[in-house]
Amino acid sequence: MLGAIGQYVGGKVLTALLVVGSAGGIIYFWNHPEQLEAVWAVMKGVLAWIAFVMVLPWATFFVQRWVVDKDSNMVAAFVLAAYVVLDAMVALLLAGVSGHGFLAWTILLIGFLSAGVYNFIVCDYQVTRFEEG
Repeated sequence: MLGAIGQYVGGKVLTALLVVGSAGGIIYFWNHPEQLEAVWAVMKGVLAWIAFVMVLPWATFFVQRWVVDKDSNMVAAFVLAAYVVLDAMVALLLAGVSGHGFLAWTILLIGFLSAGVYNFIVCDYQVTRFEEG
């Protein structure tokens, strides 16, 4: 009973926060269209980078077959490191390397770590598929 009430009230509070936040964002960007253009420019770069990170290990599936044939953890670590370096180079190319503050570099570092985890998960999945059949 108490859980159902909590979910109901939480849902109403979350809906109210989303409506007020969305209205505030629309009003702000209505009054400052130049900021909206800057946000879209950043979002285009972020989406391009995410697409690159997601496609890279799948487009180079043949590399995992080579890693399985070598049967070496050092080779696998090298391939994962190469993926992360490629992801970082593309991110720095899209974002530029000058004029960023601490927050921007922290977000980039978190993005690099997330890309590394994603690459590991995809490569591990592909290797298990190669070993199964």
